[in-house]
Amino acid sequence: AAHGAGPGEGGAVKRRIREVVVVEGRYDKNALKQAVEATVVETGGFGVFNDKERLALLRRLAEERGLILLTDSDGAGFVIRNFLKGAIPKERLKQAYIPDIYGKERRKSAPGKEGKLGVEGMPPEVLVQALERAGATFEDGGGAAAGTAITKGDLYELGFSGGPDSGVRRAALLKKLGLPERMTANALLEALNILYSREEFLEAAVGFGMENEARA
Repeated sequence: AAHGAGPGEGGAVKRRIREVVVVEGRYDKNALKQAVEATVVETGGFGVFNDKERLALLRRLAEERGLILLTDSDGAGFVIRNFLKGAIPKERLKQAYIPDIYGKERRKSAPGKEGKLGVEGMPPEVLVQALERAGATFEDGGGAAAGTAITKGDLYELGFSGGPDSGVRRAALLKKLGLPERMTANALLEALNILYSREEFLEAAVGFGMENEARA
């Protein structure tokens, strides 16, 4: 069935999703990026169970944009799904399920334990259908074009990394943004690029009295 957009090849415009989509790993993320325009965050497989920073980021993203959970259809995928169902407010979480299709991903030498294809093995149109059934919010017109990303250089220029009091300044910023104060500079950078445009972040820095340190 046609869904108004293909996998982004041949000039076709991919549909943009407002919610943040949560997948297990980078190959899943790559597959989803072929199907739709979306912010995609990985759980790192079971790593999310003990990653307080990742969980705090997911909770913040759920609060701001809502999450759509898209894991593999095998037992491991459901363990991750059930963990996050208990960690994220249910009204901020939508569930997207891929069908049971048996086979082997091209990069793998053998099928998974249950013989089912994971998210990374799904055709783009199947992923779009799964998101539609989950109630994803498709934003027609593609939304605003992505701007310049916030970089490590920005954090350095603004005193959030690499300086004698960077830890203190970063903790104050994290508190203001509602993120855990122990979040590393790398984790902060990831969160900032999901939650804010570079322009919005620099404006927030001005509000922090750091305007004289920001360089154009």
